[in-house]
Amino acid sequence: MTTLFDSITVGKYSLSNRIFMSPMTRGRAEADAVPTRIMADYYGMRADAGLLITEATAISPQGYGWLNAPGIWTDAQEQGWKVVTDAVHAHGGRIFLQLWHTGRVSHPDFLDGQLPVGPSAIVAQGVSHTPLGKKPYVTPRALTIDEIHVTIGDYASAAKRAIRAGFDGVELHGANGYLVDEFIRDGSNKRTDEYGGSTDNRLRFLVEITKALADAVGADKVGVRLSPKGQYNDMQDSNPIATFTRAAELLNPLGLAYLHILEALPGHMMYAEGERILPHIRKVYENIIVTNGGYTKASGNMALENREADAITFGMLYLANPDLISRFKTDGPYNHPDFATLYTPGEKGYIDYPVLNQ
Repeated sequence: MTTLFDSITVGKYSLSNRIFMSPMTRGRAEADAVPTRIMADYYGMRADAGLLITEATAISPQGYGWLNAPGIWTDAQEQGWKVVTDAVHAHGGRIFLQLWHTGRVSHPDFLDGQLPVGPSAIVAQGVSHTPLGKKPYVTPRALTIDEIHVTIGDYASAAKRAIRAGFDGVELHGANGYLVDEFIRDGSNKRTDEYGGSTDNRLRFLVEITKALADAVGADKVGVRLSPKGQYNDMQDSNPIATFTRAAELLNPLGLAYLHILEALPGHMMYAEGERILPHIRKVYENIIVTNGGYTKASGNMALENREADAITFGMLYLANPDLISRFKTDGPYNHPDFATLYTPGEKGYIDYPVLNQ
């Protein structure tokens, strides 16, 4: 029986366990999106995970849209991340950088007054936490074909920077209502050119970026994250089973390190009613599948035993328990996350959670 503690080969890497850390935005970078020293401490403390996946990291100034989130488009950002990867590798860990373009849910306050961009000029319902306070999302400007090609190049350039910064690979953020997800779903993509309309056309942006990343750094160093039932950032799709099963079919032959599916379990903040889509993806995707969304040690082991997935990413549990693997081995106890400090600057609620021997 496969368990969370069993080793696994992901891409070119042999990983010591199937307990991965989920990407979680924490807002601890500097104002210029440069990673800070405490970010190295944060990831270094969790380096016994089979794989660490970083918080979402903007690929370009246009893709930026979250207060004190990190970036990977400047030399200073690259060097800041090098401190992080050195810390993780010093502890024997592996770490992938999640590549992010916030798309329509950025705000002019982040963009020197320019409009955010998306597949179509459709506003998301909700508010942005901008440098000047909470403000409603604005109607984005639809990307032109030429701009789509430039953006694909931005992803590839960011991936190359990530490898130079010492990352073991990259994960494409194709989930949670950000730019890639906006292209995938017919609720936000009303284009009539080759990037809209049919399912394959709406998936074209995802596939072209993934191929560009594979060309840039090697397919075995690339993961992709999708959220088939996610409603965050006002997302919807008329037929998510068909859409995301087809996405898995198109990604399957590319030889990626893994496909990461966020489909929350009941009780999780992102749980959505309806038929589970992960089993449909499992039928057509023949390579490594990682899943996420409110798993515990028990439900994670069950997902592995049932072959729903090959590894599990843990979010809030890892946020509050830097020694999560030790706690899994002893069945707890577990620290509870401090929600008031999820995105606040500084060490509190970030690198001060106690480990078992404390």
